[in-house]
Amino acid sequence: MRAGVFDSGVGGLSVVSSLLKQRLFKEIIYYGDTARVPYGVRDKNTIIRYSLEALEFFKNFDIDVLICACNSVSAYAISELQQKAPFPVFGVIEPGVMALKKRVEDNSKSVLILGTKATVKSGKYQMLLNQYGYKNISALAPSLFIPIVEEGLLEGKILNEVMKHYFKDIKKDPDAIILGCTHFPLIQKPLQKQFPNSILIHSGEAIVEHLQSYLKIKSSNKETNLKLFASENPDNLKKIASFWLR
Repeated sequence: MRAGVFDSGVGGLSVVSSLLKQRLFKEIIYYGDTARVPYGVRDKNTIIRYSLEALEFFKNFDIDVLICACNSVSAYAISELQQKAPFPVFGVIEPGVMALKKRVEDNSKSVLILGTKATVKSGKYQMLLNQYGYKNISALAPSLFIPIVEEGLLEGKILNEVMKHYFKDIKKDPDAIILGCTHFPLIQKPLQKQFPNSILIHSGEAIVEHLQSYLKIKSSNKETNLKLFASENPDNLKKIASFWLR
């Protein structure tokens, strides 16, 4: 099978990393809309329009499934994509919630959602969690993490200071934290250090479980062929991928 992976920028490589480890697909076509990153500060209609334009890109390839690694797209545009795509389209929000439900069975536990402004505002994570009985939910949009990750500053003083800024009012580790932006798993180690007692839910790992269950596909022994495309500066995407996907 061949899969397309779509993200607003380079963050979706965290999902690609999980897919490559499991070798679920013969080939992965990755497209990052790097000319217009981040989507998380855009309004709903703009996110939908950008997403449908990306869908046209993927129609040039013979893919069997499209994975929307971007949480903002998953929050606002997934139904439009599913209606217009000639192949199945999956987002990352539902798999993320299902992964949390597996790991945190007690729905009285505290859950923190970290996402873009658009994802948090959409309330999609909160709505799904409420459906499963989780009530102790908070959400935060640490938007500066995205450009920091895009710059490759995955640790160090700058990241630490920004984390202090965003998390200064959190007095107790949440029981679980949903990394509701594909950029955030790339700083998973510093986040775990900040919240040592929290379970971190990674959307890349969650979508792998979801795809295996829904598509009934298993890991293969064969290497996956990866093709990388970007709407701007594709060489930079390839450079980052060579570092992140080692």
